[in-house]
Formats: sequence, structure tokens, C-alpha cells
Amino acid sequence: MSVTVMKLLVLMIVNTRKQLIQPLWVWIRRRILMKKIEAIIRSDKLEDLKNALTGSGLAKGMTVSQVLGYGTQRGFAEFVRGQRIVPTLLAKVKVEIVVKDLAVDEVVDAIRGAVATGEVGDGKIFIVPIDDVIRIRTGERGGDAI
Repeated sequence: MSVTVMKLLVLMIVNTRKQLIQPLWVWIRRRILMKKIEAIIRSDKLEDLKNALTGSGLAKGMTVSQVLGYGTQRGFAEFVRGQRIVPTLLAKVKVEIVVKDLAVDEVVDAIRGAVATGEVGDGKIFIVPIDDVIRIRTGERGGDAI
């Protein structure tokens, strides 16, 4: 746990007045708490997702990787040279976005709105807590470094 978080927790414990504790918690969520949103999506939906996130200003940046995997979809059977072949791994795209905690629901809604087709194989969204972020160039830390 970072020193800043520990200091803030001490402030919360020492202060028994409820009117200060609520704004302090909101300040912590805005400044310190961050989440990484990982979305595994169909490859052909990447442009739609990029447009949805950059157009709304929800994401300052993203990392995109080509991945292979399967879920309940398991792949569609294909016929190659007369033989039925079921691929075990399907090509997908993994998009990773780190956002402040308060923006998570908005980003998830934007992702779902941009990539959902209602069919099996639309993908998954994983939300993971982030302890810290450091901007290499300036040394900034936390939410300011996103």
C-alpha cells in the first residue's frame, strides 16, 4: 500500500465527523483508485470500439493485442479439403484500458454499446484493480499518470 493511501486512511480513522469522511472517500476514488479494463472482442469490432472511446473522451489511451482463445463459442466448423475441422482457438483482439475508478461503468457501457452483437462470441470484459501507475517520462504517479 502506498504512503499516500496510508496517510489518507489514518485521516479517515482519526476524523469522526461524517461530513469530512464522505468527501475524503470521493477524493480517494478520483485521485487514487484505478482499474484496468481488459476487453476480449471480435477483431472486426476494434474500429467501432476505438471510435466509441476516443469520440467520448473516456479513454486517454489503450493497448491492443492480437490474441487466440476460446469460450463457449468454441469455434465454427469449417470444411477444408472435404474434412470437417473445428478450430480450437479463435483469433480475437484484447484491448486494455486503465481508468480512474469513477469512470469504469461509463467505459464498460461504451465497450458493450460498441461491440455487442447479441451473438455467442461477442467476448468478455475483465476489470482488475491497479495499485499504481508511473509515467516513465515525468515520474508522475497514480491517477495523474494515466
